[in-house]
Amino acid sequence: MARQATSRRAFLRSAGTAGAAVLASRYLSDGWLFAQASSAETLRAQMGVAPIQKSTLTRGVTLFSGPGGNVVVLQSPVGKVVVDGFLRPAWPKLKAELDALDGSPIKWLIDTHWHLDHADNNGNFRDAGAVVVAHDNTRKRLMESHDMVGMHFDPVPSADLPAKTFPSGLTLNATVEQVRLDHVAPAHTDTDVFVHFPKANVLHMGDVYFDGMYPFIDASTGGHINGMIDGVATAMKVVNGTTKIVPGHGPAGDRRALEAYGHMLTSVRDKVRALKTAGKSLADVQAAKPTAEFDAAWGKGMAPDAFVGFVYATLR
Repeated sequence: MARQATSRRAFLRSAGTAGAAVLASRYLSDGWLFAQASSAETLRAQMGVAPIQKSTLTRGVTLFSGPGGNVVVLQSPVGKVVVDGFLRPAWPKLKAELDALDGSPIKWLIDTHWHLDHADNNGNFRDAGAVVVAHDNTRKRLMESHDMVGMHFDPVPSADLPAKTFPSGLTLNATVEQVRLDHVAPAHTDTDVFVHFPKANVLHMGDVYFDGMYPFIDASTGGHINGMIDGVATAMKVVNGTTKIVPGHGPAGDRRALEAYGHMLTSVRDKVRALKTAGKSLADVQAAKPTAEFDAAWGKGMAPDAFVGFVYATLR
């Protein structure tokens, strides 16, 4: 308990905001990823054993969801390209699902960002023969210790670090696809990457996009509400009416769903910014209910007051 309290205080200092306190408080609903976890191991035990759900996005591109962030797999003649890798306890089941797709090896694993529920199986993928690819900042963050939302995260072993990193963009030649990786200016974190499969017309946005729930913004590693909004604008330039858009959490969406998400983010940001500029405290802003018109559609994961706290926290 003492370690948890210390971790929480350290996180509040690193975030530098009252909004971070909201996340570690009573405002979180039971369904939120970090709501009941007191440590990384607890998070693995609670979330890592969730069943894996499988769906087909398009020919040769599969979506797996459940024990962590959404996983997308492209089958290609050179081997499978996998985006994100669930929490560690899910590895045996995930590996079995990947093997069942075809007999090809796993060529690449791409981390959309550094968080545990997306990058926890880097070492297992490496042992399976994959090259782990991520943004430069993902490697940096994984080499650091972090105290976030009441949990302590140690630096990962060197074997779990991405083997190939890039500063802004990278193209992976999978023969059937030229898979495009692009770094997004600090949004959910400062490590975010979009993964675009142009021929399949699939875009994985990682945790810059949460579908059907308010997003977590990790201010402790560079996240910012303005970056989330800018990330949506960036994605809108590369998608069309038939693009399958994969969020970090929630069901795959389309352009209209992403537009609705961007509208929600912008509307809430503008209302919170106006109140904060007028000198209102976080409690005052929460009492004003700036998310009220969106709560029915977006309030099923993170409680509205928690999201308001994150928005308030990252506006200066």
